[in-house]
Amino acid sequence: MKNIADMIFKNLVTFFAISVLIILVAIFTVLFNEAKPAIDAFGFDFITNEKWAPNLEIFGGYPAIYGSIVSTFIAMIIATPIAIGIAIFLSEISPQFLKSPVGTSIELLAAIPSIIYGMWGLFYFAPILRDIFGGTGLGLLTAGIVLSIMILPFIAAITRDAMNTTPDILKESAYALGATKWDVIKNIIIPYAKAGVIGSIILALGRAIGETMAVTFVMGNVHKIPKQLTDPATSIPVTLANEFAEADTDLYYSALFYLALILFLISFVVIGLAKFYFLRKVRKAS
Repeated sequence: MKNIADMIFKNLVTFFAISVLIILVAIFTVLFNEAKPAIDAFGFDFITNEKWAPNLEIFGGYPAIYGSIVSTFIAMIIATPIAIGIAIFLSEISPQFLKSPVGTSIELLAAIPSIIYGMWGLFYFAPILRDIFGGTGLGLLTAGIVLSIMILPFIAAITRDAMNTTPDILKESAYALGATKWDVIKNIIIPYAKAGVIGSIILALGRAIGETMAVTFVMGNVHKIPKQLTDPATSIPVTLANEFAEADTDLYYSALFYLALILFLISFVVIGLAKFYFLRKVRKAS
């Protein structure tokens, strides 16, 4: 009876694991088939062309690709150090009575719907940036900052949990040898939790590059390369969200799928390389 239960469990989890690969291939196949007319029409020039004029059936994806990458980069630069600092505070420095309320508050940030972040960014945060930098307040910088707030709880919560797995005996041994708290955090806890920290950053990266609703509110939706970070721009998810309902020709429709295919490949390649390279280094180090 025990062997039968083990066999059923093994087959079930194997099926679920393989189904992920099947779904991934199915998504790629659909995106490629729908994007093929645009691929045949524009080829690689679609990626480097800056002009997006649906009325002339001219489609260039460069501004949207640029907006996606730059806004994600801004978000990661802001969120990563802050989130790791929060995790260190919650794991090693915070008094016991603060750990639960602060930790729960950080986790609740992840549960707020993205449209709420977008509305907050549009009505309260964008005017602040407009008063500081001028312009409309909508642009890459606003989108990057709103994105950083959205991904911060993912990095902070997972990093905190990874740091909490550090065996007490390792920390106590270091303290017994005269190490300071900073020494223990830098030389014991962070190296021990490195895989979890990197995993949390990769997860946040995937969330940031594909975020749609919040960014749609604060990006500005302008199809051109901005001269500065505070100028309006667009990204691939924003373009897809705003224009899919307006696509009135087959080529327009296919060009949007071409953008979706590029976003899928960027996400897949960046996250795949990050997991392969960084986690391989972690395994070698351990």
